[in-house]
Amino acid sequence: MNIRLRHDAIVRSLRRNGTSTIADLAADVGASRRTILRDISALRDDGFVIHSEPGRGGGLQLDPQSLQTTAKLSVPEVFALLISVASMRAAGNLPFAGLADAGLAKIEKALPPDKVRDLRRLLDCLYVGQLSPLVDIADMAAMDPALLPAFEAAFLQRQRMGFQYRDAKGALTNRVVEPHAMLILPPLWYLVAWDPERDDFRHFRMDRISMPEVNQGATFQRRHVRFEDHVRPVRDLSR
Repeated sequence: MNIRLRHDAIVRSLRRNGTSTIADLAADVGASRRTILRDISALRDDGFVIHSEPGRGGGLQLDPQSLQTTAKLSVPEVFALLISVASMRAAGNLPFAGLADAGLAKIEKALPPDKVRDLRRLLDCLYVGQLSPLVDIADMAAMDPALLPAFEAAFLQRQRMGFQYRDAKGALTNRVVEPHAMLILPPLWYLVAWDPERDDFRHFRMDRISMPEVNQGATFQRRHVRFEDHVRPVRDLSR
């Protein structure tokens, strides 16, 4: 677990449990006591108010009102939040849409201007629609968490992307494509890409993609993607 993920795990554990010992936190995140002590010091420097209660029954406590003083969300993290909300809205399963949008707007305001530009460019590649009831989703699997960071470079820098793809029959092939859009048809997610070998656009189910890798230097020109009438840009959903 890297430092950032470990810090996030420590904060979640303290919020959830109220009081935790160094030993408990070390066991939770799989780190040494010395590492946890350094992490606690770093979190305090970031603005988290963490109290220490010595003696039996004591431990570390996070002030309930404590918040990080600086926003450190990356573009992929904010984008992940946005596309999750878009997916729920497209599925008609977002009961608190107003609050979700307000919260996301506050997060976006905390991003520096260059990150906001990147976020908008990523959103321009995102589309949503309705999945046909004829599509079989019985074999739907979890998506590779490495996909979103790879998409950031591939979409923003217009670089080709390679990956291993498993088709409906389980056959594996290595593909190198030009990513142009992400299509959410709840509960399935697709990468819409130009396949140079087939000289055409292809839809790749994201849960069938593994080992994504951006081909540095292999850039491409944007192409117009045609979608069915029920598919809309994600930006239109909030209008």
